Amino acid sequence: MTRNRTATGLVLGAATVAMGLIAGVYYIFACCVMPALARSDDRIYVEVMNDINDVIQNPVFFLSFMGALLLTAVSAWQLRGQPCRWWVWAALASYTAGFLTTMAFNIPLNDSLSRAGDPTAAREHFEHAWVAWNAVRAVLSTVALVCLTRGLVLYGAFRRRGDISPSSGAPSGVPSGGV
Repeated sequence: MTRNRTATGLVLGAATVAMGLIAGVYYIFACCVMPALARSDDRIYVEVMNDINDVIQNPVFFLSFMGALLLTAVSAWQLRGQPCRWWVWAALASYTAGFLTTMAFNIPLNDSLSRAGDPTAAREHFEHAWVAWNAVRAVLSTVALVCLTRGLVLYGAFRRRGDISPSSGAPSGVPSGGV
């Protein structure tokens, strides 16, 4: 019913907001944090990055980081019979790639930095690789945000035109069982 359509729209909207927050985090690191840290000496660079890596591990960041993935996945499932679904699936694919980049590259680099002894060697091993992988995940999460935004706009347009079946949330003429 209308409640299902409202819930679907809310999940898609929440996914879009969470993705915007994550894209913003990676963007601000690319544009401000890392260029500012690049001006620091090696000891300060390593100390501040380790502090950032400790502080960022908090429930609020975790909610956005995981929420962007989970809410996008739920939204993709909810919209499985609708014309805007491809935008949400594209967002899910893009953010999944960015999420995996974080897990495979940025987090291991953070961990190795925290265990490093010599700040000069640690920075040399860390800085360029981390900045490059951060740029990758910034682009991927921004692409995901654009896709979710397009999906949200299309979903709203379809709802206003009445192209979504009230019983299933699927476009009119599509059986409730989905496509």
